[in-house]
Amino acid sequence: MNRLILSLFLLFVVLTAFAPSNSSDAVVGTWLNGTKKGHVQIYKQGDRYYGKLIHLTEPNDPATGKPKTDNKNTNASLRNRPILGLNIMQGFKYDGDNEWVDGKIYNPEDGKEYSCKMTLKDPNTLDVRGYVGISLIGKTQTWTRIK
Repeated sequence: MNRLILSLFLLFVVLTAFAPSNSSDAVVGTWLNGTKKGHVQIYKQGDRYYGKLIHLTEPNDPATGKPKTDNKNTNASLRNRPILGLNIMQGFKYDGDNEWVDGKIYNPEDGKEYSCKMTLKDPNTLDVRGYVGISLIGKTQTWTRIK
């Protein structure tokens, strides 16, 4: 009987060690985005989570050699701001079960903002789903944690 209890306890310890973290701050860190063109630093401010574009594989416009700007933004007054350093994710809240919801994500490649949710698949894999209206109408990118 003691062996059974000990075996069950050890099994629980091993499974717990390999289970994805269920901490609200588990998403905080630096991530390689799905296109592999940039690094996004996700951080917490108050009880919400945000993301800033902190690295681009091609930070400069090939034609001009100058830093890339937000030239596709639907708001003309924002088109001259640099993309590098831009806050592209905002307002996520932790919903439990390794999901962050009710956020927005801005895509500088098309100049549009989308509703967004994030799901931490394991400590180093994050699914980021941008959508319009309902989550079924959208696109998911898998991001990889940068250590």
